Amino acid sequence: MAGLDDLFAQIPVHDIATKLGADEGEVNNAIRTLVPALVGGLQHNVTSGDIDSSTLESAVTAQGASGLLDGGVSVDQVDQAEGENIVAHIFGGNDTNQVASALADSGAGGSSLIKQLLPILAPIVLAYIGKQFAQNNATPAASGGGGGLGDILGSVLAGAGGGGGAGNNPLGNILGGVLGGLLGGKK
Repeated sequence: MAGLDDLFAQIPVHDIATKLGADEGEVNNAIRTLVPALVGGLQHNVTSGDIDSSTLESAVTAQGASGLLDGGVSVDQVDQAEGENIVAHIFGGNDTNQVASALADSGAGGSSLIKQLLPILAPIVLAYIGKQFAQNNATPAASGGGGGLGDILGSVLAGAGGGGGAGNNPLGNILGGVLGGLLGGKK
């Protein structure tokens, strides 16, 4: 099953940096932190039982079927307003400003850049997970269990500590601190 490296390969870093008028290296570093946080937030939602995971599975399936990843992602195809909604749902109702602030505090990059990246990345991440979900003929998760979608998200995150060449992977700190802070009090 595919992992984070495959997901990173779907993201047009150069095009995003150009669109945002930002340094490509800075954008790439932020993406390498934000994508695992998005996947981790999805996984938390599926496994925690705090939400109806069938709603999340429907959103993932719809994004997977959207065609966003067909023939390579065009940044102009990404619906950033939908991305804002996705970010809010993933992170327990917190808006992009709150999420960007929390991620910036944990070392993911500047809050302004993160705020611009999250609504672009969220639909790409959901489309990728949706494609994996469809390709693996995943079955819906039982309420509060992981099951299909939880297994896919876990598999994607399993590669977070390896590969990629980054010496010090901040994923553990971000998923532990940021997700706990953003999701902990929201039920």
